[in-house]
Amino acid sequence: MITLTGKSVFGGVEIGKIAFYKRNNQQVKRWRVEDTEAEVTRFEAAKASAVEQLQGLYEKAMKDVGEENAMIFEIHQMMLEDLDYLESIIHIITNQQVNAEYAVATTADNFAAMFSAMDDAYMQGRAADVKDVSERILNILSGAGNTAFSTDEPAIIAADDLVPSETVQLDKEKVLGFATMYGSSNSHTAILARTMNIPAIIGLGEELKEEYDGAYAVIDGFDGKIYIDPDEETLALMREKQAKDREKKLLLQELKGKENVTLSGQKINIYANIGNTSDVGSVLQNDAGGIGLFRSEFLYLENDTFPTEEQQFQVYKTVAENMAGKKVIIRTLDIGADKQVAYFNLPQEENPALGYRAIRICLTQTDIFKTQLRALLRASAYGQIAIMFPMITSVWEVRRIKEILEEVRAELKADGIPYNEEMEIGIMIETPAAVMVSRELAKEVDFFSVGTNDLTQYTLAIDRQNPKLDDFYDPHHPAVLAMIQMAADSIHAEGKWIGICGELGADLEMTETFLKMGIDELSVSPSMILSVRKKVRETK
Repeated sequence: MITLTGKSVFGGVEIGKIAFYKRNNQQVKRWRVEDTEAEVTRFEAAKASAVEQLQGLYEKAMKDVGEENAMIFEIHQMMLEDLDYLESIIHIITNQQVNAEYAVATTADNFAAMFSAMDDAYMQGRAADVKDVSERILNILSGAGNTAFSTDEPAIIAADDLVPSETVQLDKEKVLGFATMYGSSNSHTAILARTMNIPAIIGLGEELKEEYDGAYAVIDGFDGKIYIDPDEETLALMREKQAKDREKKLLLQELKGKENVTLSGQKINIYANIGNTSDVGSVLQNDAGGIGLFRSEFLYLENDTFPTEEQQFQVYKTVAENMAGKKVIIRTLDIGADKQVAYFNLPQEENPALGYRAIRICLTQTDIFKTQLRALLRASAYGQIAIMFPMITSVWEVRRIKEILEEVRAELKADGIPYNEEMEIGIMIETPAAVMVSRELAKEVDFFSVGTNDLTQYTLAIDRQNPKLDDFYDPHHPAVLAMIQMAADSIHAEGKWIGICGELGADLEMTETFLKMGIDELSVSPSMILSVRKKVRETK
């Protein structure tokens, strides 16, 4: 007997032959289009056809699995109306002047990758959904028909993965269970399996081989095992996850789309802080207006050597495309202090928080800085990217940054490489020095973003990494708040905007204070976006 182990998504035991599901995968090619408006129209027509098809699947699912689970295909129709998804596709068509197939496939890959990388099991399950609806549109655009699958006798259906439309089109009388190499326990396919009362296992990996096609097996959904040439196993049920999934799904639908506006009509932008592309899914899930802080140093922290221009470009470009024209503020390299990278060979320092870090590294190792700036400028052609620079203490630093930036722009222009010439640049307000010369700094940049963690540290002369000083570290200190107000007044005097991207931005006790200060944007962890929105909407 051969035993394969995966992850159970629905309990049950069935005995029968294994039948492998095979499909035709499309190869999507990219080509340039001159008439982007016509291409967008072609995409929109395909989308309308997809909605019509999904309505038919909804009606079939109503008969097979009931109204509650037929909602899967209503949700797929809603996905085809999702602004983040649609804006990404249309943005790629118009911005890159490419065919609709390529834009749909790129968006599907980007969204599926970010969903799969998320810690939230519910959102991981959305990867299969976005692939499913995108594949449907691609089939319509290319004129390809839907793949079909049939088996003469009841069988355990095995596959690399199964999307809901493939599942619902199977003859349920001939399906004993599902076994997949990949997939998520909270995918809609898993929910359908539960509703159909058949065992289902995911994550069996490459051990689930096509050579087992036709072999007799036991699928034990309770223990997440398949036994080839089987003996008997005991079973267990997993309905609690299903209930949690539905509850979470409904909650998200209710919270999306509401404005960040107080009872008196004051509006504020609520953006998200992220560290890598896998966080973008949470940004969209929680309906952030943009990304207020992309910590680019994580590209360096996760690498064994300096990330190349191309590596960085691909990351920044993907984020810009996924955000579909919403603002993405990327902070340049902030290495040093508590963020040490071995291959930088930084010297040991008695006071690293006061030492060789962030912009000080960039302005003295300009080759590293220019590589990042080239990648950022190139990516700016694919979305609304803005750049901000950390640990600023003086006007000369900003002017030197702008000189280097102009050198990089000139290089790109000479090479015929496109970039956004109107891209915003800003600085982090993290030091008392920056606050004290903030009026002069405001003349040099487009915006400020207050890093309250370091601003508190430097204002109070407290090492925020020292646990013995926790009782003394007070981000609500009047001096810290006065610093923020001074910076806000300075940038507003120049007709420009200010945000807060430090931890204090998510402090609900401070939301009303920040609104009174005239703060224009709060950037917080994705999980806090809706809480901050709720607080803003309750404020007079």
